[in-house]
Amino acid sequence: VQLVESGGGSVQAGNSLRLSCTSSGDTWSVYTMGWFRQAPGKEREFVAAIRTSGDYKHADAVRGRFTISRDNLKPTVYLQMNSLRPEDTATYFCALNTVAYVSTYVPWTPSEYTSWGQGTQVTVSS
Repeated sequence: VQLVESGGGSVQAGNSLRLSCTSSGDTWSVYTMGWFRQAPGKEREFVAAIRTSGDYKHADAVRGRFTISRDNLKPTVYLQMNSLRPEDTATYFCALNTVAYVSTYVPWTPSEYTSWGQGTQVTVSS
C-alpha cells in the first residue's frame, strides 16, 4: 500500500489548510485511516483517525479546529485544518491501520498503524 499526502504549505495563524491522502492499495475501504504529526525534536503525535464505519477521533489539541473525513470512492482521506496556530507547525503523516475492530474503538497510537506516507509540511507563522 502506498500513501501519498498533499496540501501542506505555509500560512499565517488563523488561516486554514486542507490535507489530502490518497492510497494506491485495495485495502482502503475496509480499514482505519489516521493523521499524525511530528515537529522537530518531538515525538510523533496523533491528530485524528476515521474508520470505514464513520467512527472517528480527534486529539484534544485539535478538536473543534480540525476535521477528518474520508471518501471511500476516490479513495482519499482529508484533514480540514481551521484556525491554525504556530504550534500546529509539523510534518503531517497519514497512516493506515488494517485491523478489523468489532467495537467502535478508533486506533490512535503510532504503533497501531502499519503503512505510512512520506509526510507533508505545514508551517504556521504568527
